[in-house]
Amino acid sequence: MENFITEIIDKDLESAKYSPPVHTRFPPEPNGYLHIGHAKSICLNFGLASQYSGLCNLRFDDTNPSKEELEYVNSIKEDVRWLGFDWQNREFYASDYFDKFYQYAVQLIEKGYAYVCDLTLDEIREYRGTLTLPGKDSPDRNRPIEENLDLFRRMKNGEFKDGSRTLRAKIDMAHPNIVMRDPVLYRIKREHHHRTKDAWCLYPMYDFAHCLSDSIEGITHSICTLEFENNRPLYDWILDTLNLYHPQQIEFARLNISHTILSKRKLLDLVKSKTVSGWDDPRMPTISGLRRRGYTSSSIRSFCSTIGVSKVNSLVDIALLENALRQELNKTAPRRMAVLKPLEVIIENYPQDKIESLDAVNNPEDPSTGSRKITFSRQLYIEQDDFMENPPKNFYRLSIGREVRLRYGYFITCKDIVKDSFGRITSLICTYDLATRGGDSPDNRKVKSTLHWVSSQGSFDATVRLFDHLFIKPSPEEDDDFKINLNPSSLVVLENCKLEDSLKSAVLNERYQFERKGYFILDKGSALDNPVFNLIVSLRDSWAKQQK
Repeated sequence: MENFITEIIDKDLESAKYSPPVHTRFPPEPNGYLHIGHAKSICLNFGLASQYSGLCNLRFDDTNPSKEELEYVNSIKEDVRWLGFDWQNREFYASDYFDKFYQYAVQLIEKGYAYVCDLTLDEIREYRGTLTLPGKDSPDRNRPIEENLDLFRRMKNGEFKDGSRTLRAKIDMAHPNIVMRDPVLYRIKREHHHRTKDAWCLYPMYDFAHCLSDSIEGITHSICTLEFENNRPLYDWILDTLNLYHPQQIEFARLNISHTILSKRKLLDLVKSKTVSGWDDPRMPTISGLRRRGYTSSSIRSFCSTIGVSKVNSLVDIALLENALRQELNKTAPRRMAVLKPLEVIIENYPQDKIESLDAVNNPEDPSTGSRKITFSRQLYIEQDDFMENPPKNFYRLSIGREVRLRYGYFITCKDIVKDSFGRITSLICTYDLATRGGDSPDNRKVKSTLHWVSSQGSFDATVRLFDHLFIKPSPEEDDDFKINLNPSSLVVLENCKLEDSLKSAVLNERYQFERKGYFILDKGSALDNPVFNLIVSLRDSWAKQQK
């Protein structure tokens, strides 16, 4: 796919700035689960490598042990594989290079381009200045090189308290780009690292480790999101000052998707506050949540391809993601009938002991899938919403005296209703027309509605979870407290739903279309005696209609 990034790569190859192969990397920080925004970056980086017959590394930027866990490392690898990408033997960690990073920092000190600073982080921020005012030099900026080398060695050896000293680059405290005003390169941090254990109490900052990792691995094009555009001069400065191999950093607009939060910090807040059941809650935009919800890897790749890459931040409607999935599932998902809010129907002129099998199409989009048998009997269930006692003018479904078609079944007419002591309708008394078996009328009689249904003799009870957008507002982060935009109806649990018997053999990762309802998948935690089906996506974008 052609875009501004491929134009840059093409020019670099044509000018021999870089020789083949093109070498990219996907560099997640293992401080949370990956989300749909990371999926865009994964597809871009691995996709570019494939397009140019190149290579793509998976590298964990694990330089902040206080927030990183092995659980996140494992989940990231699972997600990348599930999306369909393979890093082969190129799995790397920034922590692999800690010794090299330290030596590079020593070289900067020896060249007079780094110094040990005793200011606190708050004082460093105070000294940094503003967009209109230059910063002030640290009192330690002109420390002798030998003293800096000694202090940095002692920092590494654990002689000083956390936060008491930092190593800073010596650039320009009046630089128009605040990032370049003597940025911190190392900080003292006594935290147990998931790989290096307690070998280090001195950790590099992301900006220092990232460019060096790219250089060490021979990356040709370092693809980052736009928030790193201001940091590119520092990326370049470090590599040029150390006279190292220099990849090209290119920035693109990160994915912003409506009704969704893509901040790992805020997603972690949702998990810790138990607002959601975990990182893989089907309402979460994490790849694991989307996978559990029932999204396919191919639909996510298709979505990422459709939205493309840009240099301008924008808000992508979540409907585009849902439509990518609908287009795929419409072709592949077997059709089944399920009544989520059952209303009993008694067909009074149907023989009490009679049970018959009817043919039902598995998928009209794919005739090769054939048909299945469904059971028809005197006692049936339809949706409560498919009947109204006093219907308005444009209601075409079942009401007293009206005839409708039961899909694959017969024409039925409602004759009467049964209510409980509270006045609630509990049953419908109907008749059927034997001549309309299969759903067709020999006299070409027209009906205005076709209903899905299940037989009491050919169905079983199950729990169905209906998921909706987690946030009501398209841009929930516009408010300081993003949680005020949580959708109270993001999860609705329906018990005692009636599902056709063929769904008893439903398996994990098999997706089904419940006719007239949407696409559903068996939840991973389902028990045989109490199956739970999750709504993946509705048959159409019903949300947009609700908001009008």
